[in-house]
Amino acid sequence: MFIKYVKWLALLALAIFLSGCSESNQQIQVKFQGRTMGVDYHITYIDDAQNSENVAKARKVVIDQLLETVNAQMSTYRQDSELSKFNQSRSGEPFVVSPDTALVVSESIRLANITDGKLDVTVGPLVNLWGFGPDMRPEKLPSPQELADAQAKVGIEYLSVNGNALIKTNPELYVDLSTTAKGFGVDKIADYLDGENVANYLVEIGGEVRAKGQPNPVRDWVIAIEKPVSNERAIQQLISPRNNGLATSGDYRQYFEEDGQRFSHIIDPDTGMPINHKLVSVTVIHPSCMTADGLSTSVMLMGPEAGLAFAKAHNIAVFMIIKTDNGFEEVYTDAFKPFLVTQS
Repeated sequence: MFIKYVKWLALLALAIFLSGCSESNQQIQVKFQGRTMGVDYHITYIDDAQNSENVAKARKVVIDQLLETVNAQMSTYRQDSELSKFNQSRSGEPFVVSPDTALVVSESIRLANITDGKLDVTVGPLVNLWGFGPDMRPEKLPSPQELADAQAKVGIEYLSVNGNALIKTNPELYVDLSTTAKGFGVDKIADYLDGENVANYLVEIGGEVRAKGQPNPVRDWVIAIEKPVSNERAIQQLISPRNNGLATSGDYRQYFEEDGQRFSHIIDPDTGMPINHKLVSVTVIHPSCMTADGLSTSVMLMGPEAGLAFAKAHNIAVFMIIKTDNGFEEVYTDAFKPFLVTQS
């Protein structure tokens, strides 16, 4: 058996034209990058050329601090994070956390409710059992009894938020915010740039994106949805998210194989098993990257037919890539059409 873990970007940011600095043009494109939540982040924005380097250095310090705070709040890989301490607690008493953690948990619960429980952030015991959490890969596939034991610890109905306090009614409850926290991190940085009066930016963390404005007066920010193949990096479709967040969920770069069978990292809370259907990639555009992050995973869990019906019923901008016998089929909702970019 072997396991394949690849740190991947579902979205490839295309090259953006750099605004020159001259007497007639005092705007310049600023880029910097770093690492957070186990993935790389990239930030590009347009700024006045004068003193832009010093301003960018100061902003990067603040951004790294903001992302470090999100990790300290919501990481399951840190034993001393707020979320890990809540997971370690066996008390049913309210557990006070930061407003940010309470916000992300509240939105996760809301998304669980509208998706009939498909997005379930209490699925952590199953994720860990299958080897896609901090505990990493087990030596053998879970037994039916191990699956049943893990599922007994899962259930969004056991989790609630009261103000800035999390409450669990199942002492074994384990919350994993990996489906919403990264998108929240994107929103956090975008909101900071808004506060800095940056009118044009592109923020990306591990493939989740939020965009605002334009890189220059003649074009929008353009993003590429990646072709869902594990052996190459290629473009499936160009899109322009405009002033929105964007997230992609896929099962083609994080999985393991045993005896020729492939096991996705996306675990269905209803069955306790990795998903097994023809939908291989889902991209969602929404004003909130946190919400787009959760919705992309939700639709991925539902599968092609149910996922498309859900997206249409809720008027969600969704782009789906479905594996067929002849390659890949693209399906998208009417709400997604305005964001498509014709390749030339």
